[in-house]
Amino acid sequence: MSEASNRRQFLKLTALAGTGLSLSNTLSAMYYPPLDPQPIQNTNAFTTAGFVPNRAASWWCALEDIQWPQKQVIDKIKRRAEAFAKAGIDTAINFGFHNRFDFSNYFSQLHGYYSTVIEELHKNGVRFMDHYSCNHVSRPRSEADFKFIHKYERLAVLLFPDQKAAKFAQYEGVYFQEICEVDLRDGSRGYASQYQYEAFCHNNPKFLEMHAKYLRRLFSDVPFDGVEVDDMCSYPGNTTCGCQYCRERFKRDYGHEIPSFGDKAFFGDMTNKTNLEWGNYANPAYRDWLRMKSDSVRDHIKMIKEILGEKPLMTCCSNTGPIVLNAVALDLEKMAPYLDIFMLENVGTNILNADWVQMDAEAMHQKDIAEKRNNAPAIALSYALFEKGAYMGWALGRFWGVSNWSSTLNGRLEEDPKNALEAEDAISASNNWEKKHSDWYFREGSDLVEIRVVNNYYCRENGWRDEKGNEHWDRSKNWSIQLVRNNVGYRFVRSEELADANQLQQSDTPMVLDGVGCVSDQQFIALKSYLSKGGKAWMALPFGTHDEKGFVRKSPLSKELIGAKYKNLRIIDSSINGEPLKKMIQAGIFHPVIKQVSGDPRWSVKLRFFNKKPVLHFMNTSLEAVADNVKDLSDIPLMKDLKSPITNNQLQYEINTSRFSIPEMTAMSPELKAEKRTVRVAQYAANKTTLNVDLTGVEIYAVVQPK
Repeated sequence: MSEASNRRQFLKLTALAGTGLSLSNTLSAMYYPPLDPQPIQNTNAFTTAGFVPNRAASWWCALEDIQWPQKQVIDKIKRRAEAFAKAGIDTAINFGFHNRFDFSNYFSQLHGYYSTVIEELHKNGVRFMDHYSCNHVSRPRSEADFKFIHKYERLAVLLFPDQKAAKFAQYEGVYFQEICEVDLRDGSRGYASQYQYEAFCHNNPKFLEMHAKYLRRLFSDVPFDGVEVDDMCSYPGNTTCGCQYCRERFKRDYGHEIPSFGDKAFFGDMTNKTNLEWGNYANPAYRDWLRMKSDSVRDHIKMIKEILGEKPLMTCCSNTGPIVLNAVALDLEKMAPYLDIFMLENVGTNILNADWVQMDAEAMHQKDIAEKRNNAPAIALSYALFEKGAYMGWALGRFWGVSNWSSTLNGRLEEDPKNALEAEDAISASNNWEKKHSDWYFREGSDLVEIRVVNNYYCRENGWRDEKGNEHWDRSKNWSIQLVRNNVGYRFVRSEELADANQLQQSDTPMVLDGVGCVSDQQFIALKSYLSKGGKAWMALPFGTHDEKGFVRKSPLSKELIGAKYKNLRIIDSSINGEPLKKMIQAGIFHPVIKQVSGDPRWSVKLRFFNKKPVLHFMNTSLEAVADNVKDLSDIPLMKDLKSPITNNQLQYEINTSRFSIPEMTAMSPELKAEKRTVRVAQYAANKTTLNVDLTGVEIYAVVQPK
């Protein structure tokens, strides 16, 4: 398979444009030697501990910026800081100088640049977060790679040494070539061919010590408000790591040796597959190897948080559900205890991203991960090159009830499109419309939840699939799509909550268990307790065929549940095989709060409460992308514009108001400017209210809110 094919397959498999074993004190000391973290104290009067981005945008850097303090660099900083404030942006997030140790010879200039950026932004009431990759350096290994990185990876800002100089590249006496992951195939340095990166090993104590020293220097030099440490994973995938530290940790933590490369019992069938698809999940040693790798990333994140102290920390995660993430050790649920903000890398710049419904499950899943971390904020990053795409990303943030990070994607192509906008220009209209007309702060909202969908982490961790090859996540995602298209409010139930009978019993909403193959004994006990007390559950088989470590059970747990004949346990079809939600509605078993009576059903509605006031967010599920003549690196046309095929925008809904009332409402949209349309509200029976909403002239998003 060619390198170009590998790159395209990687992007397809991972959708990138995203509770483990703890080490003993002895092992922690061995692999993560005491670093005397000395948490950074926040001394900047402008910032507050735990600040939350609401309207964020990327602060793009260029190579010329490292020439700080030249006047042209200072002048550009001042202009952009003022433009960010005028665009209603409250948080600027760095984008560029990404593989941070590529710039180790220039940290003084770089930190001086960032200090000036922060000074000017703070003058304008805007906070600043750094964003960098700590564990990669750019190292193209061929002429083709060299040309590729300069064509498609300019967004990172490129300033890497040539092959001869790379042998001596170092920071604080640590040579980069000595801390790389080790390729299991030939002992060479671990290489992520999709990005042309050499990757540092999260288990290597020299690397961890080096990164710790850099963090202390960074926050000594620069008064950042927060930081995103990116790429907390292992992009070389199943080709790494065979270094002495990984081998020792795997042996001590899990009792296994890493076998010789090519062992099919461990690596599985590798024929005509990318390394992300290797691996024999039937082998418990392989499953443990993946656990060990994500343990290492988790512990690295923990170390970072100990150093940062009160400074907010986040990392990038474009996915949380699919099994393929195991191969790159990308595991947000394991890292969650040490993160303060949870970021979803969402829609991108090509035409495929008009189908946003496919991402709703990831957004709601990450939102639940964030809420279970002391109600931490979630933020969705949406890429766009044109204003309509930026508006769509902003709208999705409001539809999901999360913060919005708006970003262009400068430098992802050989040449940026001529009409491409700066991030602050692309998002200005949406932000300022919201501040004036519909400023519902997402942190104060609570979602209407009518159904809880179980997505059990153990299924992903153990690579569980049904007999037809479907993942548990495939089923969870299909439920999300059906719920969105039927205007049903939902949230996810994850592994910890599923094991807690008290939490399960706090809600009387039905709980969907679709293809939950791996179930722990504790989860099963909690579920039985929930059902025995009248809890409602809809179960699509198989269920409990494996335990939480991925071992096959002698008999599936579903057999005992069915035999117990619980009153409110229903066996249903899987979302893989049809539309079970519609069947439940048609049979009168489930009654949604919002029922559409007339108008085009392709408008989706999410109901959220702010101080007990209902606010309805409308999003078009049938958006059609207008293709640009420029294509991205996957050979897919860029999205130039968005259009709606909907013609009947006179919408009527029947609302069950047994638990809340509907006040006088108005419909508004950035697409209607300042126009306010009265929503006709009529109560025609006890606990039954109709809403008549006119969305004529609206193509993407609208909000119906109290007058």
